[in-house]
Order: sequence, then C-alpha cells, then structure tokens
Amino acid sequence: MFKLTPAAAEQVLKAAKQGGTEGMCLRLAAGRKPDGSIDYRMGFDDPTEDDIRIQCEGIEIVMAPEHLPLLDAATLDYVELEPGQFHFIFLNPKDPTYRPPTED
Repeated sequence: MFKLTPAAAEQVLKAAKQGGTEGMCLRLAAGRKPDGSIDYRMGFDDPTEDDIRIQCEGIEIVMAPEHLPLLDAATLDYVELEPGQFHFIFLNPKDPTYRPPTED
C-alpha cells in the first residue's frame, strides 16, 4: 500500500493552499525508464471513475490502475537533502536506485 509521511502530507497541504488547489486529490504516476529506474510524477487533479483512491495522512491520493504496480510499496516523504534544501522523495523498494534510509 502506498504511504505518505506526515512531513509530506503537511507539505502537500501547504502546496495545495498556495496553488489554489485545496480540495483536489494528489495524483501520482510512475513509469520505468530505459535503465530500469522509476520516473515519478505528481500533481493536483480531479479523480476519474477508474482511479484507485487511497486516503493517507488526511490526503486523498489517486492513481490510474496501470501505475499501481510501481507505486504500491512506495512512500512519499519530504526531507532536507542539503541544509535548507527540502524536497519530495519517493522511497520505493521496487526502484533499483532505492537505498533504505539510515538513522544518523
């Protein structure tokens, strides 16, 4: 099952408010690159009849069924990669570039 961390959920809500897309779903998509790694896409959208819907951390997440096989074990997080540089990251054991997080 796809998961969203509390930090990611907080940032998604902030982005929706700033972008005037409050109340819209967070749409996720994923596809394999030629090297086998996964390309992730996300944005705010309205759900369609065929979408898979997930509620996580107060966010409604939608994805087309064809994206579920690549996303079902993933977690979306929002982390500080460099001092003052925050980014959304996908933690996905299905991605060959995945490295489990380590505690500092």
